[in-house]
Amino acid sequence: MSHAQSLTQLFALDSLLEPEEIAIRDTVRKFGNERIRPHVARWFEDAELPARELARELGQLGVLGMHLDGYDCAGMSATAYGLACLELEAVDSGIRSLVSVQGSLAMFSIHHWGSEEQKQQWLPRMAAGEAIGCFGLTEPDFGSNPAGMRTHAKRDGDDWILNGTKMWITNGSIADVAVVWAQTDLEEGAKGIRGFVVPTDTPGFSAPEIHAKLSLRASVTSELVLDCVRLPASAMLPKAQGLRGPLTALGEARFGIVFGAIGAARDCLETAIDYAQSREVFDKPLAAYQLTQAKLADMALEVGKGHLLAYHLGRIKDRGEITPEQVSLGKLNNVREAIAIARECRTILGANGITLEYPIIRHANNLESVLTYEGTSEVHQLTIGKALTGEAAFR
Repeated sequence: MSHAQSLTQLFALDSLLEPEEIAIRDTVRKFGNERIRPHVARWFEDAELPARELARELGQLGVLGMHLDGYDCAGMSATAYGLACLELEAVDSGIRSLVSVQGSLAMFSIHHWGSEEQKQQWLPRMAAGEAIGCFGLTEPDFGSNPAGMRTHAKRDGDDWILNGTKMWITNGSIADVAVVWAQTDLEEGAKGIRGFVVPTDTPGFSAPEIHAKLSLRASVTSELVLDCVRLPASAMLPKAQGLRGPLTALGEARFGIVFGAIGAARDCLETAIDYAQSREVFDKPLAAYQLTQAKLADMALEVGKGHLLAYHLGRIKDRGEITPEQVSLGKLNNVREAIAIARECRTILGANGITLEYPIIRHANNLESVLTYEGTSEVHQLTIGKALTGEAAFR
């Protein structure tokens, strides 16, 4: 048998990265393989994650808010952040979700839209993983159309009183701080939406955990309930007006998913190749059959193309030129391909593919959530459609 090439060699992927980026990638990969991979199947099965302990370790690793500057954040490039997301999701989407929500949603919102006081109070502790953040935008009845949110903030003297419910909130029940978006009367309609930095020990705030999930089980998902939560005027994010505030943060997290999803796909493909080389069927390895090789070749092509798209978008983002439509291209393609690859890899493993002894069914289940959150495939299709035609097929 001739020497087999890795996907990285086949596409000469490392030739597109700087030495520092390769070093960051390899460091995160080593952490994932040594610290998380041995335990993640059990966490998934038990639907329990030692999130606080993990957050501190991820803080020490330097990946929390790693693409932000100052306030003890690492100040790395967007591409380096993407590579970290790729390696974390190669282990489990739930772990990448923890990092995405902490860094790209909660920390980014405070860093980008917050007051100096808010930044000093929260960002250093969040970068260290000592404080955990969550991001309250989605509601039980409002997902793709956040402008209709019912959570509202009403003024009472100098204070704000928040009432409402948020749904599907990663990190919610373990968070120390929630960035919550609410309707106000400051402007008409969606322009009146504002963000609030809410310490989770504020009276009236609760975050019941959501159970009975069959996806992202190694991740904390919660409701947020705000029952007459009183906040001082200084709790509002001063620089965010309207939906631009939350949507900018979502674009940051979505960028990480472009890389992350392809990490899950790569892990499935590598698992399937290893399995096919050692599994004998009719007296020869499964890998020696034409149908198996055709499956592996087609999947390798898509995983490689997904890497190239992610790297390209990373370079555009590092130049400060990326558009939301371009991030939609990456999210739509890479998650859609990743979920198809996970399912195809499962067929190569046969019945073994449905067990948690191998990562494939876990990735497939997780990717069902990734397909939906941070913009559904349908919304990204329509975003791209609008870019191509100039016609908005949704409001």
